[in-house]
Amino acid sequence: MKISKEDVLKVAALANLELSAEEVDTYRAHLDDILTYIDKLNEIDTSGVEPLTQVVAAPTDDSTLREDVVVRADIITEVLQGAPDPDAPYFRVPRVIEK
Repeated sequence: MKISKEDVLKVAALANLELSAEEVDTYRAHLDDILTYIDKLNEIDTSGVEPLTQVVAAPTDDSTLREDVVVRADIITEVLQGAPDPDAPYFRVPRVIEK
């Protein structure tokens, strides 16, 4: 067991979550499974694998990827028309975190 109940409670407090005793046990088991899997991954020999710098293959010609183009996005007024309490250039929302 890599994760203790106290660890789960500490993380829950940092995330401002209230967990039941059953949820603490469930999340402790899930986190323990994740760390066990990470240990298995760390056992794999990756010495011959080159680091990945990009997930998209490098283009072989100019048509593979689109060219970056700057486009003006001056739509603040239009977007705020759908907001319940607009005050350009922001959306005002009710407070959801209290501590």
